[in-house]
Amino acid sequence: MLQRTTVFLLLAIAGLALLYGSANTIDNPRGQQPPNIVLLFCDDLGYGDLHAYGHPTIATPHLDQMAQDGMLFTQFYSASPACTASRYALLTGRYPVRSGFDWVLYPKSERGLHREEHTLAEGLKAAGYRTGCFGKWHLGSTQPGFLPLQNGFDTYVGLPYSNDMIPPKWPDIALLSGNDTLGMNPDQSLLTGLYTQTAIDFMREDAPSPFFVYLPFAMPHVPLYPGKDFEGQSRAGTYGDVVEEIDDAVGRIRAALEEAGMAENTLILFTSDNGPWIIKGADGGSAGHLRDGKGSTWEGGMRVPGIACWPGTIAPGQVQRTPANTMDWYTTLLGLAGQDIPEDRIVDGGDLRPLLRGETLSDRPFFYYGPGNQLQAVRKGPWKLHRITSSQTGLDYFDGKLPLLFNLNEDPGERFDRSEQFPEVVTELQRLMDEQMKATDRVGTFWD
Repeated sequence: MLQRTTVFLLLAIAGLALLYGSANTIDNPRGQQPPNIVLLFCDDLGYGDLHAYGHPTIATPHLDQMAQDGMLFTQFYSASPACTASRYALLTGRYPVRSGFDWVLYPKSERGLHREEHTLAEGLKAAGYRTGCFGKWHLGSTQPGFLPLQNGFDTYVGLPYSNDMIPPKWPDIALLSGNDTLGMNPDQSLLTGLYTQTAIDFMREDAPSPFFVYLPFAMPHVPLYPGKDFEGQSRAGTYGDVVEEIDDAVGRIRAALEEAGMAENTLILFTSDNGPWIIKGADGGSAGHLRDGKGSTWEGGMRVPGIACWPGTIAPGQVQRTPANTMDWYTTLLGLAGQDIPEDRIVDGGDLRPLLRGETLSDRPFFYYGPGNQLQAVRKGPWKLHRITSSQTGLDYFDGKLPLLFNLNEDPGERFDRSEQFPEVVTELQRLMDEQMKATDRVGTFWD
């Protein structure tokens, strides 16, 4: 059924309908129907690329409305500034250093998601969810065990890795349906529409169980291929065309939920895998007022848009200034589903349900892993310490001076080093980094 629908879409045929659900609460007792979950994950979308985050010309009315109807995070982070590592962290709730593979996997990489990992999809499936992944996977492709169906997803349609890993530099890329190949080197201008429609088709299936939709868009990762209805429409060029098509996809999903009366029983989350690919110029997006972008542990590389919407449960119009990150969704969503967090491994994500209720969380450290999953920086409270810096631009912004200390509440653009004024803060953050490195070395990975 899904394969026929997918082929239909590649021929530009579409349709809408969804199943019904019921309202829910953030603390979901065991035995009650948990919420549907839609997790939208962009590729290389920068902190400054949405109107809600200050972009002056990219029009994102559906995401703006989603933020008004729910909670907009101003200090939300991906756990890595690179594609593969950030996806590992999102789906396992664990820092990428625990993965046992490098921060970016390639078509011939021998490692991937280890069979001992416990993914978000596996946890939700155990709770009775139907689980579907529609989009970029990028957690290994050289063995069947690395692919989505072997890691908790009932259904998968998408590319196994980044949309730039294509001929002539790389082998032909497969568009997959489950473990099967639908075709090679697909027309990328169809991808956003394809992923959106197959996700909607999955949600519309007549089944009593809740669903988990993971929709990792192929773009705005370069190369940029907007759909034909969006090409040349944005004032912000081709990059804007692609982002505005993603915004339209969000609108389609929300409209379908509303039409089916499911909005109040569906939690929608929107974020990005890392910051913008700024070395690509106008095709690479913007980190707004933040420094640098993808590939770096400067704020522009890892602070990303974050929006949560659940009408009737998350109070509308909230601006959440507490730091949070993608690993937290692992713990939070399993909690909503009534599932225990695995105790046979370290899970780094925290539970955001108090924040979604409008409560507060205590300060906790957040560790920034850069190239090769190397620990480069740490944040606790307003303070961020860089012990190592790097940038795809080749720039050294502080002429080799290290360590660097910034107060991110006062200086989110990381312009004013405060290390000499607050040596005691430097010492404390250095200690946290040393302890984290020792702990991760001691525990190792499933590949060791």
